[in-house]
Amino acid sequence: MVSMILFDVDGVLLSEERYFDATALTLWEMLFSPTYLGLPGEPFETQPSEDTIRAIRKKVFVDDQILDLMKNRGINSNWDMVYLSFAHQLLCILEQLLPAHREEVTDIIQREITYDSLRRIAGLLKDQRVEIEYERFLTDFGQSAVEKQDLLLYLNDLVLSKLQVETHLFGATSSLWQLCQETFQEWYLGDELVVDNIGRAPTQQGKRGFLSDEIPIVAPQEMAATLSALQEKGITLGIGTGRPTVETMIPLQEMGLLDYFEADRIVTASHVLNAERERPEYAPLSKPQPFCYIKGWLGMQATTQQCMETPLPIIDVAETLLIVGDSVADLMAAQRIGCRFAAVLTGLSGQAARAQFEELGADYILDDMRQVVEIVGEEQN
Repeated sequence: MVSMILFDVDGVLLSEERYFDATALTLWEMLFSPTYLGLPGEPFETQPSEDTIRAIRKKVFVDDQILDLMKNRGINSNWDMVYLSFAHQLLCILEQLLPAHREEVTDIIQREITYDSLRRIAGLLKDQRVEIEYERFLTDFGQSAVEKQDLLLYLNDLVLSKLQVETHLFGATSSLWQLCQETFQEWYLGDELVVDNIGRAPTQQGKRGFLSDEIPIVAPQEMAATLSALQEKGITLGIGTGRPTVETMIPLQEMGLLDYFEADRIVTASHVLNAERERPEYAPLSKPQPFCYIKGWLGMQATTQQCMETPLPIIDVAETLLIVGDSVADLMAAQRIGCRFAAVLTGLSGQAARAQFEELGADYILDDMRQVVEIVGEEQN
């Protein structure tokens, strides 16, 4: 009988739309803002209109096809999405710079890519015009079957094929990944909150942030009724999310949902990052790695080492733990743990995701999180 349910947040409780918007805006800024690469042709602003945001996302992610590819390959973190999409465009730019600047391009790509590296590349771009073809992401990653965190490492293969240089610098622990992550946080949190979150002032000020503009998947009062009904059945409720702590707590608190979850079972991307810094040999730990769900199962008192040394699949967890998520990454994590998984069709692909979840063996496929009460009720009868 189910005794604990761990919920993902994005695509399950809260809409992913604003996260995808911030992902698109981060890519756009790093390509076209004079503060970063400063490519010509796209006027940059820190407070784009809603219509401009829609147009940018449609363009840079090719009608969300790029987002679909990443999600379907098991990438769940928007930080990873920003990194993959920007790093790929950077390699395409360097490929075009290669004939005229081979020595300098080779030197740049054999070192960690930092903010100074981007300014150095921006200097080369002043003398040469390059083309941005967002569709090339689909072609370059479509020719390989790599998935999960191996997608980040695949960037090293693309360096070799595009630039004829061997490197192993691309991955989730790189300087460029951190730069992309912090720039994303500037967009999502806005100027007022970002300093406490990343420990420095925004590189580019003037962003309002999206945190006060969250969209619930279903009406908050209906989610509250669902969570209350589960609590009444004696089920412990927790969270395993790719959101940082502040981006999890504030909207759920404002919607009156946070108190339904046990504080000891709320694991966020902030906890994942802290674990990676504490024990870098275990990185990466973001989904589809099951770390956040294992920690939620064991409780916050469990150390990183205890979580990582927990034998998988966990004995006897199949009947007691249920994970509720909207992504392939959540499903992969649940399968490694050995527990059951309920897929909700409220993520990026909506009802179109049903066939994929059926193929991958999800235990339950639900229209939205409200139906969790029904499947738990069936087991207890």
